[in-house]
Amino acid sequence: MSGDSTPPLPPIESPPPESMGEPRAPLTPPRTPIPADLDTPWDKADVVIFFAFGLLMLFLISSIFSALAVAYLHVPVNQVVKFGATNAGFVVSRQVVWFGCLLVYLYAVIRRRTAEPFWRAIGWRKLRLGEAGGAVLVPAFLLGGAMLALGADLSSFLYKTTKELPIEALYSTRRGLEYVMAFGILVAPLVEETVFRGFVYPVLARRFGIFLGITLTGALFGLVHMPQLWGGWGQIATLLVVGIVLTAARAAGHSVLASYLMHLGYNGFLFAGIFMTPEALRTLHP
Repeated sequence: MSGDSTPPLPPIESPPPESMGEPRAPLTPPRTPIPADLDTPWDKADVVIFFAFGLLMLFLISSIFSALAVAYLHVPVNQVVKFGATNAGFVVSRQVVWFGCLLVYLYAVIRRRTAEPFWRAIGWRKLRLGEAGGAVLVPAFLLGGAMLALGADLSSFLYKTTKELPIEALYSTRRGLEYVMAFGILVAPLVEETVFRGFVYPVLARRFGIFLGITLTGALFGLVHMPQLWGGWGQIATLLVVGIVLTAARAAGHSVLASYLMHLGYNGFLFAGIFMTPEALRTLHP
């Protein structure tokens, strides 16, 4: 028999791509780890709800205090709005009650989200800035706040506001100044730093990045104070810058304690300047 009698082999078929192994998932870049001081169990929805709660409570507390002023302080109804904006004892008492409600609300929210102690969860941690410890950082941030206040005071020479600002009505008497000073040193730095740099800033920093988080938090801090400075646009612009610097201190120190100390130094320097200036004290009514 002529030729090769071996039957031809069937052609080798290439295996389908699926038989060469499981399909590989597309490669994704690894997620950047969230810094511990920004890794909080609340998000932007909680911040929005918090501000809605704060506005509602401000309205309710203002209404209750106004009713008490009419009923027990015999303030005429047509004068109660002016009284509620110019009587320092009344304004400070109302503000303290409001701030207390805000802290209680934050405590309730955070206790439901984490077993971590409240103050640590909301950002009050040990200062951390390179190799420097608290013994160096505490006076440094206090001094930084005083220098920030000095800069804000000097910047006032760049603008002249002839209109009396709403907050200036609270300084018309020495007793009023004492009320506002006690509030500005003992209460405001603690609560405002807890709210803005402890509760709000981590959410904005995670969502927009550190730089924008610092800028937006500082701007929000300044805008919330606008009613007190209405008409003083230079003062409002200065306070926006102050809010950004305070937030930058919190970001640098990885703790609300950093911005609190700077805020305390800022307010303390401003009030000390008033009491150390005889000309300013002579303008106050007894």
